[in-house]
Amino acid sequence: MTYPMKIAGLDRELPLCRLTDDLMIGAFVIFGDVELTVACARALLEKAPEFDYMVAPEAKAIPLIYEMARQSGRNDYFLVRKKKKAYMDGVFEVDVHSITTEGTQKLYMDGADARKMKGKRILIIDDVISTGESLRAVETLVEEAGGIVAGRMAILAEGEAKDRKDIIYLEPLPLFNGDGTPKE
Repeated sequence: MTYPMKIAGLDRELPLCRLTDDLMIGAFVIFGDVELTVACARALLEKAPEFDYMVAPEAKAIPLIYEMARQSGRNDYFLVRKKKKAYMDGVFEVDVHSITTEGTQKLYMDGADARKMKGKRILIIDDVISTGESLRAVETLVEEAGGIVAGRMAILAEGEAKDRKDIIYLEPLPLFNGDGTPKE
């Protein structure tokens, strides 16, 4: 089963993935879809508030933040990592519970990135916002680093996230019943 959507002016079919007997989600993955990545980056930048830097959680938002940085002429952007790396120092960390990841995971911010963020306007970027848990975790790290959250952006707002007034997104994405019909 798939769900047809128009995203940043492009038609795509999202495969439906079962999470429980009565809940399915539309799988949105921009990996490998250069046309969609470029179009979404352009559309989000048109809606973006003023910012100094962008940050995104690893991993599906990486092509998006890269393309947004490229199109906006910015040389720096930051990633919040799922694992500490040997080159990271002065690491900030936070717990996160995501709808698409089983159990609790941690997210990590490099201390060098945190120092650059201090006092700067930070735009948080993600591919999909659903429960908002990943967004909350990234926001916590930005605030701990002394950054000022300038905005929260995603390509899609899934489920009730579409009703949030604190995020900017391109399209709403419904949750789905076990039979593949959109939930009301």
